Amino acid sequence: ILYPLRRLCRMEAAVVRCLPGEPKLTISFCLQGSHKHMLRDQDEPLGKVLARISNGIAKNQSKAKKSKKNRGQEQPDEAAEPTVVKLFYDGEEVPETVLNAEAWQDGSVLQVGDVKYSVQRNAPTFTTAELPVSLLAGFPVCPKLEVEFGNVQDCEFTWFRENCPHTSGWTQVGCERVYIPSNQDISFRLKLSCTPKDGSRGGLAKELVSVGAVEAGPGVCLFDNRHAFTAKVTDWPTVRVVSYNILADIYAQTDLSKTVLYPYCELAGYNCDIICLQEVDKGVYVDSLTPALDAFGLNGVFKVKEKQHEGLATFYRRSKFRLLSSHDIMLSEALSSDPMHAELLEKVSANGALKNKILQRSTSLQVTFLEDLNKPGRKVCVANTHLYWHPKGGNVRLVQMGVALKHLSHVISEVAPGAPLVFCGDFNSTPNAGVFQLLSEAVVPPQHADWSSSGPEESCSMELLSDIPPLLSACGLPAYTNYVRGFQGCLDYIFIQPDCMQVEQVIPLPSLEEVTTYEALPSVAHPSDHIALVCDLRWNP
Repeated sequence: ILYPLRRLCRMEAAVVRCLPGEPKLTISFCLQGSHKHMLRDQDEPLGKVLARISNGIAKNQSKAKKSKKNRGQEQPDEAAEPTVVKLFYDGEEVPETVLNAEAWQDGSVLQVGDVKYSVQRNAPTFTTAELPVSLLAGFPVCPKLEVEFGNVQDCEFTWFRENCPHTSGWTQVGCERVYIPSNQDISFRLKLSCTPKDGSRGGLAKELVSVGAVEAGPGVCLFDNRHAFTAKVTDWPTVRVVSYNILADIYAQTDLSKTVLYPYCELAGYNCDIICLQEVDKGVYVDSLTPALDAFGLNGVFKVKEKQHEGLATFYRRSKFRLLSSHDIMLSEALSSDPMHAELLEKVSANGALKNKILQRSTSLQVTFLEDLNKPGRKVCVANTHLYWHPKGGNVRLVQMGVALKHLSHVISEVAPGAPLVFCGDFNSTPNAGVFQLLSEAVVPPQHADWSSSGPEESCSMELLSDIPPLLSACGLPAYTNYVRGFQGCLDYIFIQPDCMQVEQVIPLPSLEEVTTYEALPSVAHPSDHIALVCDLRWNP
C-alpha cells in the first residue's frame, strides 16, 4: 500500500519518543476523540502494541454497548469485527515480529481501522509551555518554553485575544514569540498557539490560554525616557553593558507584576549585549528572567549565594558572544582555602573579630569569559558581584575586593591572557570609599578610614594592592545609583580597563525630579531602590 505525500500531510500525527539507552518508548495519538499515551518496552515485538490498540478499541465498544443496554437501548448481539491495526513503512507492512525500537520509524504510517496516522519519531516537542500569570498592557508577554528535539528559535507562534470575556471566539493579534498587549487587550484573555520546530521539521502544536485577563499597565515608568537612547541593538564593535541590582525577590514580595514584569521589561528595552544583575531570586531567574530574556536573544548564567535563594546573574547576546567558561567563587571560601590569598589571610587574621565576620559572609564573585563572535579569538572577562551591605562594613568590603581582584588577575592570565575586564556590581561603596580607591588607583594605604570603619575592635590596617592596573568607572560618578528615604548615593559601578575599551555613550540616569516622584509613589513603575547603569563601550583597535 502506497501513501502519496499529500495524503500524509493531511494525516493526524502519532508521536513516538524513542531514545537509545532508554528501556521504554512512548506512542501518543488521538483516537475517537481520546488522547492515547502508551508506554512500551523498546525490545517488545510490534505485534503486542498493535494488539493492545485493537483490544482497547474492542473494550470501548463493549462499554458503549453496556451503556446502551442500561439505558434500554439494547441492540441484538452482533459479533464485532476486530479493528485492523497495522504499521506500514515505505509502502510495506512492518512484520509484527520486529521490535518496537526498529519498527516505529519516522515517516511510517499507523493504520487503525479506517484512520491513518503519520508517525513522527522524536519530533520536536514542548516539554515546558507556560504563559506568565500576570499580564499588563505595555509589558512584554514572554512564554516559558522548553523544547525536546527542537529549537525554541525555530518555533512558530500565533497570538489571539478573546472576542468577549470567557467566550469561545478568538481574534489573531500577533505572530512573534513575544507579544506586547495594547490597551485594547485590557480585560481580555490571551491565547498562544505554538508549534515546536527543528528547522523546517515540526511537531504537535500546543495551545496556551492565560489564566487571567490583561490588566492596565502602570502608565509612565522610570525607564521610559532612557529607552529612547537604546531603541536599537548596537552595531559591532560597540557593546552595550548594564549593571542593575533588581531586588527581585518573589518570596518577600507578593506583587508578582512588580517583581517579575518590571525587570525584564526594563532590561529588554535597553537592548543590551551584556547584563549583570544582583540580588536575583533563583525562582525569578529560572521562571521569568531566563525565558523572557531568551526571547530577546540573550543567554544567561546564574551564581546562587550559599544557603540563600538569591544570587548573581549574567546575560549575554548570543548573536554577538559565545560562553567560554565560568570561574565563580565565594569570596570568604577562597580567602580561607586558596593559597593565592594566604598573605591577605595572614594580615586579616591579626584581628580575629574581623576575620570571623569576613568568613561568615556568603558574598560571591561571578566570573564569565565570553568570546566575540564577530572577531573569533577576542575574549572578554565579565565580573559581577554584590559586596557586603553594612554601612560600617568598609573594612570587610576592602578585603572582599582584594580577594576578587587577585582571583580575576589569576583566571584572566590562565584562561585568556590579555582579555579586557568589565567589572560590574553593587559594591555598596561610595566614590570616597576604599573599594573605589582600590579599583581606580590599584592601591589603598593603611591609613584609609575604611580599615577602622566598624570600630577599633575590628580595625585592621594594611596596604592593599591590586594585581589589576587602575580601572575606569565607565558611567563616571553619578550623584546617586541608589535612592531611598534617608540615603542617596553612588553604590553601583561598571569598571573597565581604559587601555582596552573606551566609553562611547552613557545612558543618562533619571533626573532628580523623576526619581523623587517615583520614590514617593512606589509601584510597579519603580520596584527597586537601585537605578540601572547602562553604557555603550567600544573595543580599542
